[in-house]
Amino acid sequence: MPDLSQYFPITNPTIEFFVVLCIILFAPIVMGKLRIPHIIGMVLAGVAFGEYGLNILMRDEAFELFGRVGLLYIMFLAGLEMDIESIRKSKNQMLVFGLLTFAIPFAMTFGCVGPLLGYSTIASLLLGCIMSSNTLVAYPIVSRFGLQRHHSVMLSVGGTMIALFLSLVCIAAIAGAYSGGGGWTYWALFAVKLAAYCTGLVLLLPRLTRWFLRRYSDAVMQFIFILSELFVSAVLSEAIGLEGIFGAFLSGLILSRYVPRLSPLMNRIEFIGNAIFIPYFLIGVGMLIDIRLLFQGGAIVWVVVLFVIVGTLGKAFAAYIACIIARSPLSSGHMMFGLTSAHAAGAIAMIMVGRRLEVAPGEYLVSADMLNGVIIMILFTCIISTMVTERTARQLILADHQQANANPKTDDEKILICVKYPEIAGGLLSTAAMMRNTRLNRGMVALNVVYDDERRQQEQERGRRLLADIERQAVNYGVRMQTQVRIAANIANGIKHAFKEYDASEIVMGVHVHKEQAKGFWGAFAQSLYNGLERQIILVRLKQPLNTLRRIEVAIPSRAQFEPGFYRWLERLARLSGNLDCRIIFHGRPDVHDLITDYLRVRHPHVRAEYRVMAHWNELPRLANSIHDDHLFVVVTARKNSISYKSALEKLPNELDENFSGKNLMIVFPDQYGDRMNDLTFAEPQHHEEKSAYQSIIEMIKRRREGHLEVRGKR
Repeated sequence: MPDLSQYFPITNPTIEFFVVLCIILFAPIVMGKLRIPHIIGMVLAGVAFGEYGLNILMRDEAFELFGRVGLLYIMFLAGLEMDIESIRKSKNQMLVFGLLTFAIPFAMTFGCVGPLLGYSTIASLLLGCIMSSNTLVAYPIVSRFGLQRHHSVMLSVGGTMIALFLSLVCIAAIAGAYSGGGGWTYWALFAVKLAAYCTGLVLLLPRLTRWFLRRYSDAVMQFIFILSELFVSAVLSEAIGLEGIFGAFLSGLILSRYVPRLSPLMNRIEFIGNAIFIPYFLIGVGMLIDIRLLFQGGAIVWVVVLFVIVGTLGKAFAAYIACIIARSPLSSGHMMFGLTSAHAAGAIAMIMVGRRLEVAPGEYLVSADMLNGVIIMILFTCIISTMVTERTARQLILADHQQANANPKTDDEKILICVKYPEIAGGLLSTAAMMRNTRLNRGMVALNVVYDDERRQQEQERGRRLLADIERQAVNYGVRMQTQVRIAANIANGIKHAFKEYDASEIVMGVHVHKEQAKGFWGAFAQSLYNGLERQIILVRLKQPLNTLRRIEVAIPSRAQFEPGFYRWLERLARLSGNLDCRIIFHGRPDVHDLITDYLRVRHPHVRAEYRVMAHWNELPRLANSIHDDHLFVVVTARKNSISYKSALEKLPNELDENFSGKNLMIVFPDQYGDRMNDLTFAEPQHHEEKSAYQSIIEMIKRRREGHLEVRGKR
């Protein structure tokens, strides 16, 4: 029988990559049958296929490279998916949890391993740093369930970075003490470098990103540019004495407003990371673990048991104490514990620092038992972390699903996009995608209407090519797209007939771009369309990519809150602001501000909203001075004979042409039919812990709105 061992470990890079792809493909399938989190399957596959298992794969430079990129990717995605407004509101809770999840495991480890294992003070401090830090190994589970912006998840990510930063500083102090460079000059220089690093990233990355994204729309170029910023940030972080994962997280946090969650760029970043880099990292972690040591008995078993118990209990105490302090539900405590209980790459990096420190000639700070104990501890904490996180994520999703079934929605959303010119079609699609309700997961309709004349066939073919391109772009947003090229003698009538055929709820279309073909500001058919169709119509003119906008300014006419479509357009703008993570400023009267405040507090508490008084519509031109090139100016207008219509709106086209030419513009014609009070059901909170306040606030909004109507009737 031939000796197969001579062919292993595999050295052929093509075969090696094929085996890794097979692991990435089949591990989730096998783990799904066993009802075990997929991430555990990746780690266990690394244990089985690595040099301490079947010795099929060798942890070579390729695994080092891809594994390192995978770890940076996890931290970068965690930063990208953070909500800046939630961080601002929860910064105190985040700081408390970060200090707890660092201090409690550190104190427990330092107090236990010295007396019980006989380790020196410095070795105990080193282990305390390892146990107080953690790696977000289970974060891909959170992403898969769509809980990235859950309050407990963001607390966990923020707490992880605080604990990691403090651990790295302590490690630097230990290493400095051994190298003789731990004096006050060392720390003063470190503080200066850290301040310069953070300031440089905050000031340079946004400006550089906006400049690039405005000028280059190629998908590959944008993806490579964002990755370049990630790795430059990581390299500079290592240069000042911190781990690269700190820089990866910080760059993701800074770039989060330029990479919206519902964008093709975010889709590509997540896809590449989840398909290749993150699985490589998890498999590489498993390949470091020598499970055979547990069966050799002796001190190693006692070391592993103590490390697992102390590290896990310390993180559990920190999570549940923080949960009690924040008065959050128990499920939040479970999620915080699950995400922060895993030790992986950070622990490996720190233990390797200790391996390089000599306490005596030929004797190092980290013993063989300590090294092996930490490596095996990684396996058990990863299993605990992924199982708790997946179980809690399922509970949160099921709770929200049951609540949603108990309160059925009446949202009739189906967006119709009218496209004619290729240069603005992508902007219309991105606008509609940012405004759609992702929880309903409904498709959209793209329509191209051509005149029934002698050029009909050429225009039809051009329309088909345009719609095919729109359909390809929609895939990047995860949106199902129906398309139609329609022939009509009248463009407005063609759009209205298609609107009824597809049972659409609203229209998104462009402000005309070819003035030589236009008749006035509205163009050849827009005025006929919004006068003949009493559903919401949104006209958009974008001069730069949507994800580079820094602010949304909304001008609201008086009595706009009495229009049937008031809450529909407000919901769409709130979604747009939330997905772009930019500030939204409402200009109007105090009575409409009160209703908007109540609505956003219930449905979109994380939206950064501000309010400015605009007593009269004649003040519209003065807003032009505050609208910059990277702002979106939204005008809520009205049709004739509607409640909020006023004669001043007749001058709107001239005012927009004179004062807002060259600006990013959106014009909204709200719904004008029926009683849309039921639109308040759109405000149902996303998470069940908010439900108690929900009904009372909705009743308050209704009473306030009815009060406005009564006052208006008396006048």
